[in-house]
Amino acid sequence: MKANIAILPGDGIGPEVIAAAVDVLADVARRHGHEFAFAEHAIGGIAIDTHGEPLPAATLAACKAADAVLLGAVGGPKWSDPKAPVRPEQGLLALRAGLGVYANLRPVSVHPRLAGLSPLKNEKLAGVDVLFVRELTGGAYFGAKTRSADTATDETRYTVAEIERVARRAFELARGRRRHVTSVDKANVMETSRLWRETITRIASDYPDVQLEHQLVDSMAMLLLTRPASYDVVVTENLFGDILTDEAAALAGSLGLLPSASLGEGRVGLYEPIHGSAPDIAGQGLANPLGAILSAALLLRHSLHLDAEAAAVEAAVESALASGELTRDLGGKAGTSDLAGSVRAALAAQRREAA
Repeated sequence: MKANIAILPGDGIGPEVIAAAVDVLADVARRHGHEFAFAEHAIGGIAIDTHGEPLPAATLAACKAADAVLLGAVGGPKWSDPKAPVRPEQGLLALRAGLGVYANLRPVSVHPRLAGLSPLKNEKLAGVDVLFVRELTGGAYFGAKTRSADTATDETRYTVAEIERVARRAFELARGRRRHVTSVDKANVMETSRLWRETITRIASDYPDVQLEHQLVDSMAMLLLTRPASYDVVVTENLFGDILTDEAAALAGSLGLLPSASLGEGRVGLYEPIHGSAPDIAGQGLANPLGAILSAALLLRHSLHLDAEAAAVEAAVESALASGELTRDLGGKAGTSDLAGSVRAALAAQRREAA
């Protein structure tokens, strides 16, 4: 297979972890007979400094023309003024809108070796394997906003079409897993949530082989910590999804472990680790590259449809974690290149065993 992959290293530790993920993708291409072309482009704070805007037109055009996009992180203290007219996060929102991605996938599982890093008791973590599907283009983040001297508003708005498409994505994904969908809303208070629940319930009738349950967002926040292994696919709106997925990251023990994929109707997906730019450790070779590497695995699976290669990368990450050469956030002393090297070595070992 030939594929063009747009690389957006971003700010802070973004360039370090994305470089590790690109190395893994290059290994996959070489060992499986594919041709991946990588081209770097600016986004976020570095783009503001070099181009005067967080998402240059050339970056967006390159991403639209690519087969997939791999992104590091954006932002940092240099650009942290919330009143600034131009901010790094604007580039990320504009990129999502420009690519038409509407479903953010965040898988959360717990490696046995790392269970002790989670604030939950180990017995709560057994069997945790949750896939969050967060709606990405609607809700309060994109609604009309007002501000006066003593009031402010953020409109929360959803259409039936927006809810239908993310619901179908969730149900289709559940069919490939344990066939259970939990829809999260606030239907006892919010009109948008009532529309959300009605629409999800209607779409569920097209998937009689998938079980649907509804949860209110406040109770779901509690249940994620008291019985996280009960959930398979969790679908929810933009704001609720943002909060719940960060909470769920605590189950895994570190933000550095978790990947994400943002998908639309076309072939191009946006793949990024869920952690931020971590400016306090940027440039020191201390960042955990696994979230970026696992995001590359999602890229292989969802944009390039290379399921076997994606599974090989995920298995290599599991092997690296089991080996014990871990970065500081995981309780070890290894650096970024050390942990990335362990993953690449595990990939190489797979090929030797297969031969």
